[in-house]
Amino acid sequence: MLISITQIIGGFILLVWGADRLVAGASAMARNLGVSPLIIGLTIVAFGTSAPELVVSAVAASRGNPGLAVGNAIGSNIANIGLILGITAVVYPLKVESETLKREYPLLVLIMIASFIMAADLNYSRTEGWLLLTGLAALVVWMVRYGLRRGPEDPLAEEFAAEIPSDMPTRTAVMWLMIGLIILPLSSRFLVEGAVTIARAMEVSEVVIGLTIVAFGTSLPELAAALTSALREEDDLAIGNIIGSNMFNILGVLGIAATINPVAVDALMLRQDFPVMFLLTVLLFFMAYGIHGPGRISRKSGLLLLTIYFTYQAIIWVTATPVVPGEAG
Repeated sequence: MLISITQIIGGFILLVWGADRLVAGASAMARNLGVSPLIIGLTIVAFGTSAPELVVSAVAASRGNPGLAVGNAIGSNIANIGLILGITAVVYPLKVESETLKREYPLLVLIMIASFIMAADLNYSRTEGWLLLTGLAALVVWMVRYGLRRGPEDPLAEEFAAEIPSDMPTRTAVMWLMIGLIILPLSSRFLVEGAVTIARAMEVSEVVIGLTIVAFGTSLPELAAALTSALREEDDLAIGNIIGSNMFNILGVLGIAATINPVAVDALMLRQDFPVMFLLTVLLFFMAYGIHGPGRISRKSGLLLLTIYFTYQAIIWVTATPVVPGEAG
């Protein structure tokens, strides 16, 4: 058990560091090539904060642990809004001004509905995996085109410009990019091995571990990014990272996992975990949209999100069905 815990902690640390280096290298390289900060932020940064979930789920699916993969994807979306934005709003209430973000909320809801419909037969097939990845490609194209139309006047563009390294030589950027690409799969393998072992030792399903421990750990880059952005008064960036990450999680994380191996979905997820994800997303929509002015996520709203998140985590463990060791799938 101690070795497994060490694997998980070490895997999380390397995941966060590797994702940070990946984003820094890719962002700096793109900026050096003349790509606008808004395009970089909407694509590379959004992908980078979801990189831990993407790689962990791919490794889990390839090792025959699909429950861990789907639990990680849904659990990370819940953690991103309930825990990450909850903590961030308590520390620093957030104001939302960017039209780019308001355009992304309905899109996120549509993506979640599509993923729920696909899971209705308790399985994500390879065909559905490819459909999700096609949706991810379409999303990236839409983000690029919309970002080009918005231009530098969008508040989010200014915040991205301040975050992206401007003095990193291309050679250094390529080096960090390659290091991140190497570290992520290696650290994910350590993490998956430790998580599977702990699931079997605790006699719970891998889905439970994916929804709780693994989802929390792979959401750490979002927590760091959101808190840093909020403290720098870059409110749109803090929320934008979460919205982009959640869309990438569903389309990319579930898509990659299903194309590697068809992913079975626990019926309890449709009754419990998907509804919580929808609830938090709808709450975020009404908190941040701002009908008569800028949207605002207050400290009280942050406490509400945290209360829902921790209540949900308690329910997961209370309702967890014991499984026979060695069959925690």
